[in-house]
Amino acid sequence: MKKSGILALCGVTTALSVVLMLFEGLVSIASIAIPALAGCLLIPIVAEAGIGYALGAYGATGLLSLLLVPDREAALIYLLFFGYYPVLFAVLSKIRQPALRWITKLALFNGAAVLEAVLAISLLGVSPQEFTQLPFVGAYGPAVLLGLANVVFILYDFALAGLITQYYQRFRRIVKRFLQR
Repeated sequence: MKKSGILALCGVTTALSVVLMLFEGLVSIASIAIPALAGCLLIPIVAEAGIGYALGAYGATGLLSLLLVPDREAALIYLLFFGYYPVLFAVLSKIRQPALRWITKLALFNGAAVLEAVLAISLLGVSPQEFTQLPFVGAYGPAVLLGLANVVFILYDFALAGLITQYYQRFRRIVKRFLQR
């Protein structure tokens, strides 16, 4: 594999991720879905170039998102979880005991979710009521919201595993051909 091809792959992926993050401004209800999709674009870099290059692309995308994306909370969500989780997925998948693997994944997600809420309130000026007052649950709003977020994360994890499988089965040949040039 040529180093120039790998760098081109990282650059194109970073550019696509930033453009995708910019689209979040058009569809403001997608402030979690767009960062999750942008993170999934790192799958080919992890597969073809390794974790180091993928973390570099994640860092570049995160920095550019903080500078360019109008929705700072979406950029924060990308930086605190969805940007690096597809990179760590390969590492976490090597944990042999399923219970320990899921405990680690859920602890990582919950830590990032709580940190995102704290930073959104303290740095971005998001109203604490957005995290505490859900009309149907009252004072249990934060716990219910975190529980629902865990369900969505588990679904995301299974979807990410499926995307990685599809990449290896269908798209890897195309990317490898691009990198051989």
